Amino acid sequence: MRIILKFGTGILTRAKGDSLDSAQFRKLTAEVAALVKAGHECVIVSSGAVGAGLFLFGLNERPEDLPTIQACAAIGQSRLMRQYEKLFSRHGLHIAQLLLTHQDIDSRARYVNARNTLERLFSRCDIVRLSAEVAILANADMLIILTTAEGLLAISHDGTQTVIPLVKDMTAAERLVREEKGRFSVGGMRSKLLAAKIAVDAGICTVIAGGRTPSNIGRIAAGENVGTRFETARRTRKKSSSI
Repeated sequence: MRIILKFGTGILTRAKGDSLDSAQFRKLTAEVAALVKAGHECVIVSSGAVGAGLFLFGLNERPEDLPTIQACAAIGQSRLMRQYEKLFSRHGLHIAQLLLTHQDIDSRARYVNARNTLERLFSRCDIVRLSAEVAILANADMLIILTTAEGLLAISHDGTQTVIPLVKDMTAAERLVREEKGRFSVGGMRSKLLAAKIAVDAGICTVIAGGRTPSNIGRIAAGENVGTRFETARRTRKKSSSI
């Protein structure tokens, strides 16, 4: 199975927001390495470059102006890649980096070139890190979006939060989203739902789940009920508490 894993900034940095979380990197890379050794092909779409740069610049929150954001990403990118390279090498795995922009996805020629590169990397390397949406580009079987929440949450009148295990109606799911985001991240749950919709419309099984819960990656790949799963045309409908 070909699996795309999206790691958000919130699960890659310490709770205080003062540095990358080394323990979390060790956990995530170990779980991905286990998937690879089980025969899966994995692509990591990783946030964290801007966050890493922020810390090095001594900034306390994500800047608003594009030049500063780009400067933070430029200085943080190499630090982020060193973390991945060092940790995956402990599992005997090599990594490759493919940097994409929206223009690469929109241009047919660039799209084909990127897909050919990706296919060659799958035939030669175990892990490839990407910096943009690649689930459709990679012709993936599954997209796993890991975040600080345990999935899409329904909040009752008394404040109780419940994870929605299965989503069939994306419009209904969007009504549950609250407008909030972290200090070092953008988009929040709404952007994750948009990504899920794009993947689901392409027939790619998509799951949003907690990135700090141990073993979530392997459990999701094994088909266990973890986080929020989004129904696709390829999947058989199941009777479940859903929206």
